[in-house]
Amino acid sequence: MSNGASAVNGTARSGAARRTPVEWLRLLGLPILGLLLVLMPLVLSEFRLNLLAKYLCFAFPAIGIVLIWGYGGILSLGQGIFFGLGSYMMAMYLKLESTTSDSSAQQLSEFFGSSLPDFMVWNSVDALPWWWEPFHSFWFTLPAIIIMPAFIAFVLAYLNFRKRVGGVYFSIITLALSAIMSIVIIGQQGVTGGVNGITDFKTFFGISFEAQGVRTGLYIATVALLLIALVASRFIIGSRLGKILVAIRDREDRVRFSGYDPAMFKGFIFAVAAVLSSIGGALFTLQIGLASPSLVGIVPSIEMVIYAAVGGRLSLIGAVYGAILVGAGKTFFSENFVEYWLYFIGGLFMLVVIFLPEGLASLLGKIKGGKSVGAGARQ
Repeated sequence: MSNGASAVNGTARSGAARRTPVEWLRLLGLPILGLLLVLMPLVLSEFRLNLLAKYLCFAFPAIGIVLIWGYGGILSLGQGIFFGLGSYMMAMYLKLESTTSDSSAQQLSEFFGSSLPDFMVWNSVDALPWWWEPFHSFWFTLPAIIIMPAFIAFVLAYLNFRKRVGGVYFSIITLALSAIMSIVIIGQQGVTGGVNGITDFKTFFGISFEAQGVRTGLYIATVALLLIALVASRFIIGSRLGKILVAIRDREDRVRFSGYDPAMFKGFIFAVAAVLSSIGGALFTLQIGLASPSLVGIVPSIEMVIYAAVGGRLSLIGAVYGAILVGAGKTFFSENFVEYWLYFIGGLFMLVVIFLPEGLASLLGKIKGGKSVGAGARQ
C-alpha cells in the first residue's frame, strides 16, 4: 500500500517538475494578476491609482467580449449600451443621494424652489420623472444594475438568433442600437443631463468621496470584483456550457441537429457579457464621478472590442491586460505627445494586428514553439 502511494506521489512530483515556464505562467496567471493589482496602491499616487481603476472598469466589458466573441462567435459592437446602462443607473442613485444630503445642493434647491437635481432645475423640469423615483434606494439600484441589462440583452439576442440573424448583421444591429442610445441620451437633456452627462456626486451610501481612503477602497473593491468576474468566466468556459458554446461557434448546425437550442445558449452568454459591462459602467461612475453619453456610443463600443483583440480574444486575463495596455497607452501618449498621440495609438493597433493577430496572449504560443492561440492562450 505504501509503495503504491509513494509511486503516485512520485508521479505527481515528476509531473509538476516537467511543467514548462509557460504552463506555470498559465496556471498562476490569475493569482499573479491579482497580486500585482492589489500591490498597486503601494507604488502609485492617488491620481495614477484612479487612472488604473478606470482602465480596470473597461476590463469588465472586455472579459464579456472574450466570452461572446472568442468562445461564442458573437461579435457585438454595442457593449457600450450596457456599460452606459450601469453607469447611468449608478449616477442616478448618486445624484439623488447628493441632492438630498449635500448642503450646497440643498441651498440651490431652496433658491430655485425645487428639490430636483441641478441639471433638471436648469432645464425647467417640474417634477422628478417616475422612472427616477426607485433610484432613491441603493437596494433597488444594485439589483437593477444586474437584472435590467441581463434582461434587455437576453431578449435582444434571443429574438435575433431565434430568427437566425447572426454574424455581421447582428454586429450592425448592436452598432446601430449603441448610436441610438447615445442620441436619445443627448436629446433628452432635461432628464439625462444631455451631452454633459450626470456628475457632481458628493457621497456614496452616506460616505463622502473626499474622505480619507475612500478612493483606495473603491480601487480594491474594483479589483476584487474583477477577479470574481474572471473566476466566474473561467468556470463558464470550463463547464459543459462553455463546450456547447464553442461547438455552436464552430458548427452551429450540428448543435441544432443534436437537439440543443443555440439561440438560448447564445442569448444567455450575451446576457452574462451585458452584466459584466454594466458592472464595469457602475464602477466607472463611482471611480471617475461621471456618467456621459460619450461612454455609450459607437466609438467606446468599438474600443471595448479592441481591448479584447489586443489581449487575445480567447484569453480572459489577456482582455484585462489589453484594457490596461490600451488605456495606459492613451494616457502616456496624450500626456507626452499632445498633438500626435492619436497616431501613436493607431500605430499600436496596427502593430498588434500585423504581428500579433491573435493578441498578446498568442505570445505564450510563440514562446512554446509556434502553437496556435487556441492551444496556448486560453486562460
